[in-house]
Amino acid sequence: MKRTLKTLLLLAGFFLLAAFSGAGWLFWTASAAVPLKLNGSDVVDFDIRPGLGLKSAAQAMADAGVGVTPWQFALIGRITGRDRNIKAGAYEVGAGVTAWQLLEKLTAGDVTQTEVVIIEGKTFRELRAKLSSHPEVNHESAGLSDAELLQRIGAAETHAEGRFFPDTYLFAKQASDLAIYRRAYQAMQKRLATAWEKRDPGVPYKNIEEALIMASIIEKETGADADRGKVASVFVNRLRIGMRLQTDPTVIYGLGERFDGNLRKVDLLTDTPYNTYTRAGLPPTPISLPGMASIQAALNPPATDYFYFVATGKGDGTSIFSKTLEEHNRAVNKYQRGRG
Repeated sequence: MKRTLKTLLLLAGFFLLAAFSGAGWLFWTASAAVPLKLNGSDVVDFDIRPGLGLKSAAQAMADAGVGVTPWQFALIGRITGRDRNIKAGAYEVGAGVTAWQLLEKLTAGDVTQTEVVIIEGKTFRELRAKLSSHPEVNHESAGLSDAELLQRIGAAETHAEGRFFPDTYLFAKQASDLAIYRRAYQAMQKRLATAWEKRDPGVPYKNIEEALIMASIIEKETGADADRGKVASVFVNRLRIGMRLQTDPTVIYGLGERFDGNLRKVDLLTDTPYNTYTRAGLPPTPISLPGMASIQAALNPPATDYFYFVATGKGDGTSIFSKTLEEHNRAVNKYQRGRG
């Protein structure tokens, strides 16, 4: 009996010692700094693909240069109950990071972020080229036509121009480009709808689409914020009396890749759906990605008597506005031909 009791006590002591040792190992392993292969950088980047378990995620980290032992890292996760909450994404860690901090980062989805800037006045073709060349985007739209891309992001339209709101978009590295397009599309839908509800009831647009087309023209016609409203008033005044808009950016858009930077007289005389010198009214689609200032100008233009404007030639995007053709011709002679 005494021998049995002694054996039991020894076993209990052994297990107690093992438990303390295990707890000590767990604490030490989880709190010790993980060695990193920095390769001349301050951080190590790694990607966790969707669906990976903790051990596979640990292996992905180890392959990238994070010095964890996959089975040990997975064991820590299981013991602490954090092995089922791993978030996919792109991560980065710096010197001194511990296994516990890595676990917290993975379970919190503390992914690294990068950005893409969509600039006002750019075309959708330029936007696609920018995203297609972005090194930290997952290019899921590659091979899709513009119409197919719109369908994939849930857009009802078939023409992509003007549908994406210019802004700075933050996203996790290797996020789908379709997700970025979707965010920019939804942002434009929301902002345009809000502005449409607050529009001047006198603007001569049949629908919200025409307002977007006008905003895209205004965006291309001026880079001077102070002139944006007056430019809008010129085009609105022309629409009201059935006068042709006669705006070069629409002609250039219609030329597409054929435009070599030099707009010729023959281009102004050659009829296309976008030639507002040969056709009355608005072109069939937007011609650029308009920002909020141009949308507001299109929907709430100031009341003016202006029907003409010409660039001052100062290089700052400013223009001189005229009420009559005679005044306009004098302004052209002065500011464009140097005869004033």
